[in-house]
Amino acid sequence: MSNFRPIDRHTAYLLPPSVEDWLPERHLARFVVELVDQLDVSAMSRAYRGSGSASYHPSLLIALLVYGYATGRIFQPQAGAGDA
Repeated sequence: MSNFRPIDRHTAYLLPPSVEDWLPERHLARFVVELVDQLDVSAMSRAYRGSGSASYHPSLLIALLVYGYATGRIFQPQAGAGDA
């Protein structure tokens, strides 16, 4: 049995009512989630020791990483960071 936090993309929120309503139908995030859901992450899940507090599922972390790279929000130098 794994110790991953459950993923529920259909959870209702106060505002917006749900993630499904918040993101447009053809949003990049939806595409990334569909793509990552097709990956076989069973080897990662099996390799997880399960110690400590509950962790995020590998497919959630991969989706965040792919979306971050796709939108340029990961490892992108901030403008003016070297100016002082």
